[in-house]
Amino acid sequence: MLKLSTKGRYGLRAMIELAQSSGDTPILMGDIANNQGFSRKYLHTLLTALKDAGLVKSVRGAKGGYLLAKDPEAIKVGDIFNALEGASAVIDCLDNGESCPRSSSCIARGVWRDLNNAIVDVLNGTTLADLARHHEPAEESCTVNTGS
Repeated sequence: MLKLSTKGRYGLRAMIELAQSSGDTPILMGDIANNQGFSRKYLHTLLTALKDAGLVKSVRGAKGGYLLAKDPEAIKVGDIFNALEGASAVIDCLDNGESCPRSSSCIARGVWRDLNNAIVDVLNGTTLADLARHHEPAEESCTVNTGS
């Protein structure tokens, strides 16, 4: 079964929380970590990658914290996953046909391509605003799974 890492899952949860905030008021990293139930150190790593991708911005000072760098309607879930996980296909041969000597004659490759396209379509067809409108409260959201 295909599983997403905690990077993508936790990063998406943090981004949803930012999208649900008042917009102009920065949220402290510690508050996001506490609300979402993961460490500040791990969240810092995620927020750094999201900042580097231009999806969040940090505000320094006494009233500092993190904000979305763009309108939630302009941020696709795929943008978040690409920033945190890197752009990658479900199987290496889709990105690099030379990674497998059988890629040109592989009967299953079409299935992997269709699966990859379906995933990309869902991630790029869903905005952060879509999720923020329908997200459960933080204490009831996705359970922590340390298996990935």
